[in-house]
Amino acid sequence: MTRCRLCGSAALGSVVDLGATPPCESFLAADQLDRAEPAYPLHLRVCTACWLAQIPPLITPEETFKEYAYFSSYSTSWVEHARTYVADAVRKVGLDSEGSEGSEASEAFVVEVASNDGYLLKHVVDRGIRCLGIEPSVNVGAAARDAGVPTLTEFLSPETGAAVRAEHGPANLVVANNVYAHIPDVVGFTQGLRALVADDGWVSIEVQHLLTLIEENQYDTIYHEHFQYYTVASAIRALASGGLALVDVELLPTHGGSIRLWARPTEAAGEPSQQVADVLAREKAAGLQELSGYAEFAARVAKVRRDLLKFLIEAAERGETVVGYGAPGKGNTLLNHCGIRPDLLAYTVDRNPYKHGRFTPGTRIPILPPERIAADKPDYVLVLPWNLRAELTEQLSFVHEWGGRLVFPIPELSIVEVNS
Repeated sequence: MTRCRLCGSAALGSVVDLGATPPCESFLAADQLDRAEPAYPLHLRVCTACWLAQIPPLITPEETFKEYAYFSSYSTSWVEHARTYVADAVRKVGLDSEGSEGSEASEAFVVEVASNDGYLLKHVVDRGIRCLGIEPSVNVGAAARDAGVPTLTEFLSPETGAAVRAEHGPANLVVANNVYAHIPDVVGFTQGLRALVADDGWVSIEVQHLLTLIEENQYDTIYHEHFQYYTVASAIRALASGGLALVDVELLPTHGGSIRLWARPTEAAGEPSQQVADVLAREKAAGLQELSGYAEFAARVAKVRRDLLKFLIEAAERGETVVGYGAPGKGNTLLNHCGIRPDLLAYTVDRNPYKHGRFTPGTRIPILPPERIAADKPDYVLVLPWNLRAELTEQLSFVHEWGGRLVFPIPELSIVEVNS
């Protein structure tokens, strides 16, 4: 990567180099264990012209998302997050069965891009609001249709957006949660969002906030599916590239710290809220619009690695057992960067049956059903989806029965005794 994918500048500064890892969702079947795995550099850089943080586009979305291992409905907290969001968005945008007042669309219409297994749009369906999901993954899109959520199996492009608009009409609300980081063609994707939305409609985007990623050492969220990492300042530039303007922003706790961007077509946007100015000021104060603001991140990443490895090695030398909970994409960045293998982490478990019997990419750690933890009674459970700390601390409270403890690796190593 020699130029910024948003503004074209060649002024790219290094933030952290995590070496080379396999794609984080390429879980291995048993008959693939003796085959070679491709590994790609994972080097985060930031453009000092527009301040978009990014990694090289070494794999394509088509390679990752045609058959996808992540089903959103397997996270209880994420389903609840979606339910609350839909209720709030219906009020904010003014959606009802007749559409929003004065809208270009005569009937309310919601489109979600990267709609996964329909976990969010099912709440829209339940409200009787017309909707459509656009989901590139064949397997999870099929699950959404089985759940009664109309879903188109496509990647969003300007052409796809125009075709959906021509067939279904413009959308009052376009939702793009946890996808704006997943597309290397930022400009084309943003133009696709603009093609979908009514001229007086709304676009809602949730994406991890680079500010918390840096401040909280969340380096495991850097992986090949995430091509870029946004501040509000860089998001404003990205939205403008497709004819959208930011009007409001919310700070969310999801994924360790995310931003919800509320945008509208430029001609309908008006002045941004005070909250936008406040978050921009926080980002500037944190030094995220100067290269020196990123200088200490790599050293803090190295400490996370050393502390986790020290804990695992010392536990093994004491004869204690450590297993994992969860097999998220971010977990595979952590496992590969730390060089953790089954001698230090016997296995991990996951609620998603799709992953059972498979192995983590690169590190080849077996993935088993969650029931194995209660059966084996390990001394420690390393929680890989640390962003769900409250939810999983409650789910795993039963490890207290045999004196087991939970281990959270991010933002710093934390060993927790849980109550029954």
